[in-house]
Amino acid sequence: MRLDSIVAECREWFLDPGFAKLRALREGTPGVRMIGLFPVYTPEEVVLAAGLLPVHVYGGGTMVEIDHADSRLQSFVCSISRTTFELGLTGRLDVLDGMIFPSICDVSRNLSGLWRRNFPDRIAEFIHFPENLGSAHAVPYLRHELKRLEQVLSHVSGRAPSDEDYRSAFDLLNRHRRAVDEVYALRGEAPWNVPLAEAYAVLRAGGMMPREQHLRLLKDALAEWCSRQNRPQDRVRVILEGSFCEQPSLELLQTIEEAGCYVLNDDLLLGQRWFTAPLPLSGDPLEVLARHVLARCVPSAVHHPGPEGRGAALVEKARAVRADGVLFCMAKFCEPALYDYALLKRSVDAAGIPHLAFEFEEKMGTFESVRTQLETFVESILLFS
Repeated sequence: MRLDSIVAECREWFLDPGFAKLRALREGTPGVRMIGLFPVYTPEEVVLAAGLLPVHVYGGGTMVEIDHADSRLQSFVCSISRTTFELGLTGRLDVLDGMIFPSICDVSRNLSGLWRRNFPDRIAEFIHFPENLGSAHAVPYLRHELKRLEQVLSHVSGRAPSDEDYRSAFDLLNRHRRAVDEVYALRGEAPWNVPLAEAYAVLRAGGMMPREQHLRLLKDALAEWCSRQNRPQDRVRVILEGSFCEQPSLELLQTIEEAGCYVLNDDLLLGQRWFTAPLPLSGDPLEVLARHVLARCVPSAVHHPGPEGRGAALVEKARAVRADGVLFCMAKFCEPALYDYALLKRSVDAAGIPHLAFEFEEKMGTFESVRTQLETFVESILLFS
């Protein structure tokens, strides 16, 4: 399958506020049930093992006007929460049997409560992750939370997952994450062959379509990218940080590259590559998953070993791909990202890594101000390199 066809198909999955692809899948596949997952990481392993399709929900972007959500949500909360709620209130998410919200911030917690109140006929679960990752009680506590979630999902699907169901889910997602890691490795080596917006479109669809189907498309796309022989341009090598939950638009991602940047690594769609090592296929599945969530996760604003460890991880991430700088691309009103930036800025300053910070929101329609900042940043690095 040609790359332009792959990208076009993948864009259809998430650039449609009516979710026609999901509706067609549900209507054409007897017995399929779907559960929406709010970012950053929600245990889709449990959803898959229970026989349900996990669907990553990243809001409505520029595709929807907020006509109903503002009557129930403050105007100063992040765009992703408001447009996700708007999608629900206007019936666009009726294709889903429920939503799961992770304990990443107060907005996610409150949105789960609003979902229960406004959609009483569908499940709305809030998964509580431990705050003290080093506590002796963290693993049994999280295993209990995962078991509670499993029981809720089993009621939806009509069957309780077996250990073999978990092993199959772990294996599938291990293979999917391995393919995603290959995309990032290729971007780190030859970003001129893997444009950011193009790779993002292919990966974004992976959170919506059946994982086996996406894995086949992803492998075809990798083969196409590997065969490209584009010539490198005189651009600055950067990593993108701060967009771990709400996602920048494709237009903003294109603007970043057009301004003269090669984005070698990022924290976009972080939930699809949440683990730094494959999930073991032996042992008690829920305990294995609980231990992995606590000890084998990518450091982020909502999951980190402490302020110093988080900064050191970012510096190491930048040096691993020989980045010339760091772009802090943060969603407006995102408290975890903005608090995180204050700590990370100190670390990259100490390491002598140039950086630029700017905010975005889903409804941004023009990017000239960001483009000007980026071009100035690129020129300053090229001038003194």
